[in-house]
Amino acid sequence: MATIGIDCRMYSSRFTGIGRYVYELTRNLFRLDDQNNYVLFFNDPEYDLFDPPNDRIRKVKVNVPHYSLKEQTKFNRILKRSNLDLMHFTHFNAPILYKKPSIVTIHDLTLSFYPGKKMTSFLHRMGYHIVIKNAVKNAKKIISVSENTKRDLQKLMHIPSEKIEVIYEGVDSNFRPITDETYAMAIKEKLKIDKPYLLYTGVWRSHKNLKNLINAFSILKEEYDYDGYLVITGRKDPVYAPDILSQTYSLELHGDIIFTGMVDEMELIALYGGAQVYVFPSLYEGFGLSPLEAMQCGVPVAASRSSCIPEVCGEQSALYFNPNDPANMAETIYSIISDSDLRARLIQSGLARVKNFSWQKMTEETLTLYNQTLK
Repeated sequence: MATIGIDCRMYSSRFTGIGRYVYELTRNLFRLDDQNNYVLFFNDPEYDLFDPPNDRIRKVKVNVPHYSLKEQTKFNRILKRSNLDLMHFTHFNAPILYKKPSIVTIHDLTLSFYPGKKMTSFLHRMGYHIVIKNAVKNAKKIISVSENTKRDLQKLMHIPSEKIEVIYEGVDSNFRPITDETYAMAIKEKLKIDKPYLLYTGVWRSHKNLKNLINAFSILKEEYDYDGYLVITGRKDPVYAPDILSQTYSLELHGDIIFTGMVDEMELIALYGGAQVYVFPSLYEGFGLSPLEAMQCGVPVAASRSSCIPEVCGEQSALYFNPNDPANMAETIYSIISDSDLRARLIQSGLARVKNFSWQKMTEETLTLYNQTLK
């Protein structure tokens, strides 16, 4: 019986990529594994959100901020005192001096390709590169969430193929075609959505390509006479929001684009279910969970032909565009809106495609890797 540590400091961000990953991993792992002991490392307030289901699971409050000096010093000391046989770092931000057996999950290499405005200082850039390079160097095994991310790791960091295990993420079963029409209508009324709409969900960062999405929407309105909204969910990132909002006003689209801010899971499912098309314009993803959620809700997807997106979404289950060409993006979206047969085919193909991805399967494969690494 081994003792395995898991970095759960992102557990509370359940509806973001890494937060959901940690939540689903821990939720499924302790149903599947009745052999190993676990030590879970939390910050406040996440510590109080998790209730260990049995006495083989112990939680430790560390209160170590992400990407901080304490992460490299205090967290390292706590881990060394914990007498772990294996440590799973669920993100790249591992202490560089931790040399005991570990696994690290690399969700993407976005900051290597698109450092963005938040990585402007030399120290920020150097810190990121030093930490991630040491994390993959020190780990006995690396979990990559797609073949594309694996190739990026091999290319940028010269990691041998046999050290990297591709384990796809999953889609929560809560995401499904909407059945409560009354609730769906209530959400539309709350958000003042009284016409058909396109949907984008996610963060506002440069690699998410919102500027080209808004340009494509402008073309859709002007050249294809689209009479509907573009609904954009997610927190307005203070670094990127001014440019996005300025563009919206300069194109005179402020009455046609609805910024919802953060929404809860039920609201998100209702928004997916009511959309004509889910649009995913991202320039780079490590996995790309949102289009799969849309597919599972029975919504056709228009997506970028970039990075891992065709790998995950499948060639037949989404309609692809050049993310750097707003005219092509608009044309692709209009093809789905205007062709009912194409729309129906994409919906059915998407529902079939998403069955390949489950959090239980992800957890089973992760547990297998734990046990193999412990041998």
